[in-house]
Amino acid sequence: MTIDIHYKPLPRDFYGQPTLKLAQSLLGALLVSMTPDGSASGYIVETEAYIGPHDRAAHSYNNRRTKRTEMMFHRAGKVYTFVMHTHCLVNVVSGKLEQPEAVLIRAVEPYAGIDLMCNRRKMPFGKNLTNGPGKLTKALGITMEQYGHDFSHPPLFLAEGIQPGKIFSGPRIGIGNSGEAKEYPWRYWIANNPFVSK
Repeated sequence: MTIDIHYKPLPRDFYGQPTLKLAQSLLGALLVSMTPDGSASGYIVETEAYIGPHDRAAHSYNNRRTKRTEMMFHRAGKVYTFVMHTHCLVNVVSGKLEQPEAVLIRAVEPYAGIDLMCNRRKMPFGKNLTNGPGKLTKALGITMEQYGHDFSHPPLFLAEGIQPGKIFSGPRIGIGNSGEAKEYPWRYWIANNPFVSK
């Protein structure tokens, strides 16, 4: 697949940032998904950082290495997808090699291919189209098939986007059984963006 001339993929060294910094730097970046039925993209407006092995909310807590978490131990910039409650969620692998960390892409603001996204979600355009990690993957056609792919090139890649403006941070969502980790302010979002999940 060739990259649309309007998209400029982020350089490989972009992913070498410390995980908390990367989670913020991803805000405003364009998530692009190219599939056989068309292409769609959206600006990332919300992320969550997971820093294993000491983060009880991370899949890799205590260096847990399984078939599912294996990709978290690879180099930064890889795609880590997993299924939760029948929904596929997408993460950017971060941290150094063999240090399992990742950033969950939690919400995007639709940019291109909006009709395709609406068709996939079977709903009209609005903030509920992509304001959640399972919603955005369905809208963009992201599946477990992308597990282990590299975000630096198609069919699923990250490109230069917009300056996010003011960024807020707070506790992550849906991790109530993770002890003190549930209070870590490792969720980041663009202030006043209607597509933020909460």
